[in-house]
Amino acid sequence: MNERERLLTELEEAERKAWDALSRYKFQMFGYWAAIWVHLNRIGDFGRANPWREIVKAARQHVDGKGNGGV
Repeated sequence: MNERERLLTELEEAERKAWDALSRYKFQMFGYWAAIWVHLNRIGDFGRANPWREIVKAARQHVDGKGNGGV
């Protein structure tokens, strides 16, 4: 396995662990694994879209008062 394949494997594992942490309300661990994913995506030059983009979008809408009744 070359370096790029190893990074890709680690990237996929970080994404899986981040989703798992989020699904169990483990927000701190979600942040940890999401940050690892971002770092690996950057250093591996994979150019993948952030898998949590829609969650971030929903949070911004909520904060801006455009979703879930506002804050």
